[in-house]
Amino acid sequence: MTEDIKVRRIDANEAAACVEALADVLIDSVEGGASVSFMLPLPREKAVAFWRGVANGVARNERVLLVAEDRKGQIVGTVQMIMSLPDNQPHRGDIAKMLVHRKARRRGIAQRLMAAIDDVARKEGKTVLVLDTVAGGDAERLYERAGWQRVGVVPKYALMPNGGFCGTTFFYKHL
Repeated sequence: MTEDIKVRRIDANEAAACVEALADVLIDSVEGGASVSFMLPLPREKAVAFWRGVANGVARNERVLLVAEDRKGQIVGTVQMIMSLPDNQPHRGDIAKMLVHRKARRRGIAQRLMAAIDDVARKEGKTVLVLDTVAGGDAERLYERAGWQRVGVVPKYALMPNGGFCGTTFFYKHL
């Protein structure tokens, strides 16, 4: 199932080289209805600029970036851990932008990305992880199966890409 998928951490140079492919995954996710901070239509320039910013964050050790690649080396998924947090939270990491291209879904890629980010978090000395996701979405079940604990839901926290409100569920995980 996922034997043909490779999940790996990429450095700042690789991240900078992958911005176009990462933009493809982001645009596909937003067009598929994912509430991940962007609205429809998502201009390619805006998606590319976002990933350039992520690559810069990787270069400054503010973020960790993982990618999932198919056997052809095409990026089909990604997840990040934000490391740049307040001084009193050196043990915490924020998980962000867990995305899988629609053509690669239902193959266990998201589960592999989440397991890999747990491993990286441990190596980076993180003992508490947090994330948020659309309330009632498929990702909630993924996170619960991966051992995340639901904290609660904030109604009307964000907008869906089409402009409608959505609630957001917050989760944490102790490593």
